[in-house]
Amino acid sequence: METIYIPRILSKSEQTEVINFDEFIPDLASLTPVRGRLQVTHQGTYLEVKAKAETIVTLTCHRCLKQYNHRLVLNSSELIWLDKTADRLETNPIEMKVDFEDLAETLSPTGSFSPSDWLYEQMCLAEPHKQICDAKCVGIIVNDDDANTESSETISDSRWASLAALKQQLP
Repeated sequence: METIYIPRILSKSEQTEVINFDEFIPDLASLTPVRGRLQVTHQGTYLEVKAKAETIVTLTCHRCLKQYNHRLVLNSSELIWLDKTADRLETNPIEMKVDFEDLAETLSPTGSFSPSDWLYEQMCLAEPHKQICDAKCVGIIVNDDDANTESSETISDSRWASLAALKQQLP
């Protein structure tokens, strides 16, 4: 997706830029292209950005560490304030107090908006916090029934052989 020059949106009908897309987003590890629609409306002092998109991503289960495919659906909107001082590089102290009102995304009114970067950020935020492959997932099964039995880790990785030998010498 091409970067949108913000003043150009003012010349569009209803001051709205609409992008239909069906493509892979850089840095987003998805199995299918991201398909959807993005709408950017210039509201004078802010941009109103809305998107509906979907793709399939491969996630790793937090319980059993098995990989599984997940349909990622995005229905998001955000207001991005236009501020003339947004592009200024300021040297701020390492720690500083920030008011709640200042926790907003800002862009310069004469700057650009990157739809692919915004979409990437929104897709990352849409990933589930608990990544569980199945509701009945029990997690990693550890076999501690027999102390003399080698674990699957020992069998598959010869680097653990010395530790397994030492373990068998212990009473």
